[in-house]
Amino acid sequence: MSEHTFIAGIPLVLGGNVFGWTAHGDEGLAVLDAFYEAGGRMIDTADVYSAWVDGHAGGESEAFIGNWLASRGVRDEMKIHTKTGMLSKTKPSDPGSMGDASLYEPAAVNAHLQASLERLRTDYIDLYYAHRDFAVLDVAQIAEVFAQTVKSGHARAIGASNFQADRLGAALTHADNNGLAPFDALQNHYNLVARDDYGPALQQMCVERGIAMLPFFGLAAGYLTGKYRRPEDFEQGQRGYRTKDYVESGPPVLAVLDEIAAETGASLPAIALAWLVRQPGIPAPIASARNVDQLRETLAFTRLDLSEDQLERLTRSLD
Repeated sequence: MSEHTFIAGIPLVLGGNVFGWTAHGDEGLAVLDAFYEAGGRMIDTADVYSAWVDGHAGGESEAFIGNWLASRGVRDEMKIHTKTGMLSKTKPSDPGSMGDASLYEPAAVNAHLQASLERLRTDYIDLYYAHRDFAVLDVAQIAEVFAQTVKSGHARAIGASNFQADRLGAALTHADNNGLAPFDALQNHYNLVARDDYGPALQQMCVERGIAMLPFFGLAAGYLTGKYRRPEDFEQGQRGYRTKDYVESGPPVLAVLDEIAAETGASLPAIALAWLVRQPGIPAPIASARNVDQLRETLAFTRLDLSEDQLERLTRSLD
């Protein structure tokens, strides 16, 4: 694992995008309880979850998690990660437009942070992310406004999400040169079938700087579970549309996953996450679960030890 203060427990960050949406009520609470009982101590959410749902305004996930933390009395044991930068100030029911750089004005970041603290029923965030980069802004401005959240004591550490190597590197240099808290974590899209957003330059930067890369969509929106294989499969479920990008590139990866499943008896999700956590700079992937059965299937990767040959075959599967 890592010496970072925002990392603890088993090597899985539980994705919070489903809470207050597809995982709600007693079923959602049962997922959180089972995660805690299995040794899980890290939960990832964002102020924008789940503003894309009709009737939601964002913050539903944070509020659900906050109620669980308070009712179970486990806040001090958990590492809570949340993000800001996609929830529009002007249209709180919709994710902010890509040009809404005003979301990173100091007053806006502070207001969203205070709202997250209230919903999560806590007075600090273990890891607070800039949810995305805004190319129209000097990256030094972004580095400074998020460093201020650490200085204020409301965030214990800060991270960058959806940043590329040049911008993350510039933010780190600015922090170094000005005595600011640096970005200690990166949250980018990365998995067996989508590897562009954590390429060699970012991998090297994370390893050399000790930055924890905590990738989202570790199971490619469900594609790496193996349930999307036929054309009609992509029309099923609430996330099927997200997997259509893998229609051409994905089958060779699934073929290797199938081979290793036959060799090990492990499920495809367990194999995919076991590969992910062995990649440079990655102490833990992020994965969500709508129910306890899904969670148990996901947790199986923590008990799976892939051979070097199996890891290499998976790595080559996208070639």
